[in-house]
Amino acid sequence: MMSALSTVSANLLPSPVKSSTSDAQKHRTFPFNSAQSTDRGTSLTSLKLPKTSSLRRIKSVAEEREVGSAEFVGGGEEKAHGEAKSEPAKNPIVSILSDRDRFLNAAIVLGAGTLAITKLLTIDHDYWKGWTLYEVLRYAPEHNWIAYEEALKANPVLAKMVISGIVYSLGDWIAQCYEGKPLLDFDRTRMFRSGLVGFLLHGSLSHYYYQFCEALFPFNTWWVVPAKVAFDQTIWASLWNSIYYLVLGFLRFESPGTIFSELQSTYWPMLTAGWKLWPFAHLITYGVIPVEQRLLWVDCVELVWVTILSTYSNEKSEARVSEDS
Repeated sequence: MMSALSTVSANLLPSPVKSSTSDAQKHRTFPFNSAQSTDRGTSLTSLKLPKTSSLRRIKSVAEEREVGSAEFVGGGEEKAHGEAKSEPAKNPIVSILSDRDRFLNAAIVLGAGTLAITKLLTIDHDYWKGWTLYEVLRYAPEHNWIAYEEALKANPVLAKMVISGIVYSLGDWIAQCYEGKPLLDFDRTRMFRSGLVGFLLHGSLSHYYYQFCEALFPFNTWWVVPAKVAFDQTIWASLWNSIYYLVLGFLRFESPGTIFSELQSTYWPMLTAGWKLWPFAHLITYGVIPVEQRLLWVDCVELVWVTILSTYSNEKSEARVSEDS
C-alpha cells in the first residue's frame, strides 16, 4: 500500500530536486521577468530619457552657439564692411598731393608776408643807420605813406590796381576760411582768379569811376553826399557785382547759360547785401576822403565785401563740381 502510494506520488508530483530547482528558478526568474523586469525597464527608461533629453539640450545649446558665432562673425564682417564703406582707405598719392599743396600754400603765405613786412620796415634803409628800433617803428608808417602818395602821382592806375589785386586775393582767402577750409588748405586757383579780377578790373575801373562821379555831381551842397551814395549803391554796385560774377564764371570755364542763370539768381541778394554795409562806409568815402585816396579806403572795407562776393560767386559752382564728382 505504501509502495503504491509512493509510486503514484512519484508519478504525479515532480521530484523534490527538480521541484526545488524549478521553484528556485521560478523564484529567480519570475520576479525578474515580471516585477524586476518592469522596475528595471522603468529604471532603464528613466535613465535613458534624461540622457536623451540632456543630449538634445546639449545639441540645441551647441547649435545656438554655432548660430550665435555665425551671426557674430557675420555681424563683424558686415560691421567691418560698413566701416570700410564709411571710412575708405586713404590713397597715399592723394595724401602726398594734399601735403604738397599745404606746403606750397604755406610757402606762398610766408613769402608774401615776409616780402610785405620787409618792404614796410626797410622804407628808410638808405639813411636809417644808427636809428633805434623805436625810431624805425616811429617813422616807417609815415614814410610808407609818403611813398604811396609818390606812387599815386607817378602811376595812379597801376598803384590802385596793385592794391585792389592784393585786397581781392586776401578777401577770397578770408572767404575760404569762413567757409570752413583750414588756414593753409585754401584753393590757390580760386584765390588767384579773385586777385586777377581785382587787379585787372577793380583798380582801374574804380579809378575812373570816382573821377566820373565827381564830374557827375560837381556841387558842394548838403545833398551831394547822399546822392553819390545812392548812385553808387544802385548803378555802380549793380554794374561791378555783375562784372565780378561774369568774369569769375568765365575764368572757371563755365558755360554762358550757367553764368547768366546764376547771375540772375544771385543779383538781388548781392545787391541787398551791399546795402547793409556800403551806405555807412560811403558816407566817409564821399564826405571825408579825397578823390585820389578813396580807393585805398574802399579797399580796406573791401576785405569784408569781397568775402561776401566770393562766397556768393563760388558756392554754387563748388556745389555743382562736388555733385558732378
